[in-house]
Amino acid sequence: MENKPQLIVADSRILPDVFLKVLEVKKLIAQKGEKSLVSACRRVGISRSAFYKYKDFVFPYEELFTRRIVNMHLVLNDSPGVLSSVLVFLHDLNANILTVNQSIPVDGAATVNISLRMTGAPDAEQISALNSITELNGVLEVKILSAE
Repeated sequence: MENKPQLIVADSRILPDVFLKVLEVKKLIAQKGEKSLVSACRRVGISRSAFYKYKDFVFPYEELFTRRIVNMHLVLNDSPGVLSSVLVFLHDLNANILTVNQSIPVDGAATVNISLRMTGAPDAEQISALNSITELNGVLEVKILSAE
């Protein structure tokens, strides 16, 4: 029999407290709420060994399943404020921008690849809204490369 991971969804009220405490430590560390793993574990009330035992196997539901990543390729006019207007537009869609990679402009245009996290699965309306970036001044082309 394969030792293949199987994901399950369970109400946190039936789980041992250690799982919720591991999630709390992960959050404290990620948000710089504590200076070290030791202090975060102390604050939450678990041992470091318990944290290390479960840290790679316990995740909040919304982190894994309700946020989706969209990768976009844009061609922008080499003018001040064009990239900024795109980023503001994405912010207004409640997108969390993960990466922005811009090439050096050639012949007055620069390619930009943006990875962003949308809350909820990207539906047709959100993808349509993302494609409407082409209406912004200085945006020459938009391609949605992937939407998970």
